[in-house]
Amino acid sequence: VKLMESGGGLVQAGESLTLSCGVSGIDFTVHAAAWYRQPPRKQRELVAIITRGGLTSYADSVKGRFIISRDNAKNTVYLQMSSLNTEDTAVYYCTTGTFGAGYIPDSGWGQGTQVTVSS
Repeated sequence: VKLMESGGGLVQAGESLTLSCGVSGIDFTVHAAAWYRQPPRKQRELVAIITRGGLTSYADSVKGRFIISRDNAKNTVYLQMSSLNTEDTAVYYCTTGTFGAGYIPDSGWGQGTQVTVSS
């Protein structure tokens, strides 16, 4: 499985950014997908999940500000981020996965894309 995240950058607080993740090497349509992030000097955390059917869930910290979506025809998962604040600064990673006792990544990790929010 190959994951290619893109779309990160430096933005000011309050602005928006959309991340993309291209997935190859698997049948993307039968997998769930998720975005994680790792802030500086902190552990990686789950941000948003989308099932293969399009159902979504979000971490409380991003609920109402971030939207995860997928385009199965393009094998791509997106993360629309709005009202960004400095606490959103992190390296963002996408994964594909399945569900067991919660979401279980099954794709490994890509190189990630850096999002930096300045105040």
